Amino acid sequence: MNGIELIAQERQRQIEKEGWTPEHDDQHVNGELAIAACCYATPIEIRARLPVCEPGDVFTKLAWRDPWPWEAEWDKRETHDRLRSLIIAGALIAAEIDRLKRAATPTPAADPAE
Repeated sequence: MNGIELIAQERQRQIEKEGWTPEHDDQHVNGELAIAACCYATPIEIRARLPVCEPGDVFTKLAWRDPWPWEAEWDKRETHDRLRSLIIAGALIAAEIDRLKRAATPTPAADPAE
């Protein structure tokens, strides 16, 4: 399979096996899906080399902090190789694109005659 097919397959797996349905994705209105995709797309070698600081540290504005948007239990980045991480990142980007498209689509107004 090529990259697009692998990403589509992963997105389908996320929906069917993980339950990350469009309705679930629609609850993530603060960019969480895109942020998680960025986290998966960032090579582990880069994450490992960058300094990490705690909120309130004097270097907070200078040091990179991992922007993982959800609880640590959902962070599976360490368990995947580079290819798998990029596939997951692509599927998360696809989910965010779909969410944005749904959010931009006006919902039909209720018919007052009903």
